[in-house]
This record gives sequence, structure tokens and C-alpha cells, in this order.
Amino acid sequence: MKTMIIYMSTHGCTKGVAHELANELSGQVSLVNLKEDKNPDFQNHDRVIIGGSIHAGQIQRKLKEFCEYNLEELGKKEIGLFICCMHEGEEAFQQLNNAFPEKLHQYAKSEAILGGEFNFEKMRFFEKIIVKKVAKVEETVNKVDHEAIHKFARRMEKTFSPFLLLI
Repeated sequence: MKTMIIYMSTHGCTKGVAHELANELSGQVSLVNLKEDKNPDFQNHDRVIIGGSIHAGQIQRKLKEFCEYNLEELGKKEIGLFICCMHEGEEAFQQLNNAFPEKLHQYAKSEAILGGEFNFEKMRFFEKIIVKKVAKVEETVNKVDHEAIHKFARRMEKTFSPFLLLI
């Protein structure tokens, strides 16, 4: 199986998660950062996994636009969706739901919230001020959920066979 992981990463957390996820998947896996390749050709891939990070409650605009523009073609692939965010529980699920078009959620084989990171070394001055004020965080915090990455990869690896329903 050929898989393409398409992601956007602002400060590097989602990039690290995408690479870790790629190492968990079998078959040929390609990684594409939408910042570098704005129109990746995923046509010859069986599976497409899309992920991005949440900032101020929203996923990157370019990632969302990519999904909307390619919605019909993405619907012909096995789809996985993930976000990296610092929230947990209901707020994180709401951010996941808002991150991608509703139709893409319907196509998705699996969806996941894979944790996140506040990396003060990579933030601009005003980003640091906002994070300190809103999140009440004073230093770099990494909450990447490696177990969730592993579980997401395993769900994406499972195959569905309608013949199993006949047994």
C-alpha cells in the first residue's frame, strides 16, 4: 500500500508527529509538507493521511483550503485525519471536527488527536505573549501522545473485509 501523509507544521510539532506516524505504517510512505509543496500529487497513492496543528482554535488555512479544493479526489482514497493540539477532551474533539470539511470526516477511516507542543524557542515574540496569557504556560511544554500515534497507525493499517460479516 502506498501512503501519503500531507501535513502543515508551524513550529515543528506536526512535522515530528507526521514522521513518527510514517515510521509506524507499512508499505511505501511519502511525507509532504504543504508549506513546501502546495499541490501534492496523491493520485497514485492508496491512502492519504492529512494533519495539521491548531492555533487559536483553528487549523492552518492552507491545509483547510487544500482539503476543500481536493475533496472529491480525496473521497476516492482511504483517508486518515489528525490534529496536533494542546487541548484535551471535548474541546479537542470540537477542534478536530472544525479542522476539516464535514464530508472529509465522513470519508475518514480513522481520526485522531495526537497531542501537541508549545515550543517557546520557535515562537515569535507575540506568540509567546499570547500563550503565556491564554494558556498560562511560561516555558516549552511537549504533550505529544506517542501511544495515540501508535493506535492511529494501527487503525489505519487494519483492512476491512465485507466477507468477515458473512461469518
